[in-house]
Amino acid sequence: MSKQIAFTIFFLAAIGVFGYTISRLRRFFKLTKKDFPLDNIPERIRQTLLVAFGQTKILRRPMIGLMHAFVWWGFLVITIGTAEMMVDGLVGTERFLGKILGPVYTAIMASGDVLAAFIVFACISFLARRYVIKVKRFSGVEMTPTANLDATVALLMILFLMVSLLGMNIAYVKLAGAEKVGVYPVSESLQGLVANIGGSTVAKLHELSWWTHIVLVLVFMNILPYSKHFHVFMSVPNVFFTRLGPYTKLRNMESVTKEVKAMLDPSATIEPQAADAPIPRFGVKDVEDVNWKNYADSLTCTQCGRCTSVCPANTTGKLLSPRKILVDLRHRMNDKGPGLSRDPQYTDGKALVGDYITQEELWACTTCNACVQECPVNIDHVSLIVDMRRSLVMEDSSAPESLVAMFTNIENNGAPWQFSPSDRMRWADDLFSNKAS
Repeated sequence: MSKQIAFTIFFLAAIGVFGYTISRLRRFFKLTKKDFPLDNIPERIRQTLLVAFGQTKILRRPMIGLMHAFVWWGFLVITIGTAEMMVDGLVGTERFLGKILGPVYTAIMASGDVLAAFIVFACISFLARRYVIKVKRFSGVEMTPTANLDATVALLMILFLMVSLLGMNIAYVKLAGAEKVGVYPVSESLQGLVANIGGSTVAKLHELSWWTHIVLVLVFMNILPYSKHFHVFMSVPNVFFTRLGPYTKLRNMESVTKEVKAMLDPSATIEPQAADAPIPRFGVKDVEDVNWKNYADSLTCTQCGRCTSVCPANTTGKLLSPRKILVDLRHRMNDKGPGLSRDPQYTDGKALVGDYITQEELWACTTCNACVQECPVNIDHVSLIVDMRRSLVMEDSSAPESLVAMFTNIENNGAPWQFSPSDRMRWADDLFSNKAS
C-alpha cells in the first residue's frame, strides 16, 4: 500500500506539471493565426501511416534510418508496457494485461524486451555519431552548446530507461520462474547475471529497476516539451496536419486576393472593418503573425539537420539554414509568448524578422523545397520563409536591389523586364517583314 501511495503522489505531481506545460503551449497556440482547412482525411491518414508510423522518409538513408525506425517502433511497443506499469502502480496489480491479452501480451513483452536491448545499442551508436564521428549536419550556428546538451541528456535518459527496463525484466524472470507472464528473450538469456544472487537481493533489484524506469518516464515526459525531443509527441499529429498539395505551390494572401477580386468585379462589396479592429499586417514579422501550423512545425523540429544538409543555399556557403528558421521561431515564441499572452499589445522591442532571422538568410532561399521534401516529419519551412519575405516587401518596402528593379518593372510595364508593353512584340517585326517580302 505504501508503494501505491508514494507512486500515486508522484504520478499526480508529474501529471500536474505536464498539464501546466500543455496549458502554456495552448496559450501560445492561441496567439497564432488560422491556416488551411482540415480536409481530405483519407489522404491525411495515409500520410500519417506512411511517414509517421512507417518512417518512410527516415528510411531514405537505410542504415541510420533503420536504426531510428526501430527506436521509434520500440517506443510504441514499450509504451504499452509502461502504461501497464502505471496502472499496476496506481491500483496495486501485477502485469494485469497478461490475463487480458493472452498471446498478444506475450508478443508485446517479447518484442519490447528485444527492442529495449536494440535501443540501448542504438543510443550508444547515436552518442558515438555525435561525439566521436561528429556528423557534419549536427553542427551549425543554431546548434548551440545548450542544444547539444539537450540531445545528449535525452539520449542518456532513453539509454537508462531501457537499461532499467531490462533490469526489471531480468529480475522478474528470476523471481517468477515458471509462473512468469510473457516471454523475455533477452532477459532470459541474461539470467547468468543474477544466477548467484539471492532472492531478496533480486527482489530489491526489481523494485529499484521498476522505480527507476517509472520515475524516468514521468520526468522525461515533463522535460520533452522543453526539448527538441518533443517530436516524440508532436511528429504524428504534425504529419497528419500536413499541408497537402504540391510543395512548390505558394498560397495567395487572403487579404490581397479579396482586394484584387473587388477591383476586377465592380459589383463586389467589401465588408467595412470595425473602427477598433487592429490593422492586419502582411506576411510574418513576428510570432503573432505566424499560423498554428508554423508554430507546430517549430515544436516538431527534431533538429536532425536533414533539411539544412540538402539546402542548395547552405551547401554553397550562404547563411540560410532551414533548421535555424524553425529553431528561431520556437525561441522567439518562448521569449515573447508569455508577455503576449498577458497583454496583446506587449512588445519587447524586438521581432522575429531582423532580431532572430536576418534578411540575408531569407533572401538566400531558392524556394526549391528540398528541405520540405527531406524533412522526416513533414515540416514546411518554405511557406514560412515566403511569408517573412512578404512582410519585408509589403510592410517594410525592403528587398534586394535586383528585386526592387523587378518590382518596379512589374508595376510600370506589367512584366519583370524594363521594356514598355507597346514594345513587347518588336522581336517579331523581322518575322512579319520577311513573310511580307
